[in-house]
Amino acid sequence: MSMQESSGVALWRQVADGIERGIADGRFPAGEKLPGEMEIAETYRVNRHTVRRAIAALAERGLVRAERGSGTYVEAQRLAYPLRSRTRFSEIVGAGGHEPRGQLIEAGDDIATRELAQVLGLKTGAPLIRIEALRLADRTPICVSTTWLSAERFPDAGSVFANLRSMTKLLAHYGIRDYRRSTTRITAAIADASDAARLDLALGRPVLVVDATDVDPADKPLVTKRSRFAAERVEFLVENS
Repeated sequence: MSMQESSGVALWRQVADGIERGIADGRFPAGEKLPGEMEIAETYRVNRHTVRRAIAALAERGLVRAERGSGTYVEAQRLAYPLRSRTRFSEIVGAGGHEPRGQLIEAGDDIATRELAQVLGLKTGAPLIRIEALRLADRTPICVSTTWLSAERFPDAGSVFANLRSMTKLLAHYGIRDYRRSTTRITAAIADASDAARLDLALGRPVLVVDATDVDPADKPLVTKRSRFAAERVEFLVENS
């Protein structure tokens, strides 16, 4: 397949359109790795610089995702993410036919600010455990979350999460097998450098920030968290039940 600019369409755009058609007709399935730059360049009879520009344009539109040292992958369709009284990441991702994964980024001690103390029903200055985690659907990063828990009620929670890689399983470890979402607040922001790197986003890409608190059946606060979702990979569904 050879390409010429005589049509008035730049070569990189023609390559991008060709790859996009391949995504649309299933030749490049969602989640799969694209051929390498050299192979694409040979297929379209262009140089690698042209291929890189085409892939960059597709990445800007959220159609593909470049993973450092691994290659370029076709982005999956946006994950439908219901926000309900019992929101469970693993269940939502699994219901969509994907494998939920959790990775501990960092866990450490913290102190309850006035705001955190009020949300968690603790005294200002009470000891907390802060857990930073990355959540993925298959290979795709979905969100980065910061979770705070009472260090007194959940001792060694960081190590437990590192082993279980699930907040639901962590709470079950401490005997809490049922909990519900009491509050949810959603705002929009631009990913900072740290979150952009972890979510594999270009700098300047938007994230959806979800501040939420979960309570036990007696309405006692358990955890409060701030999650930053890659806006181009999820769509929130607000449910009344």
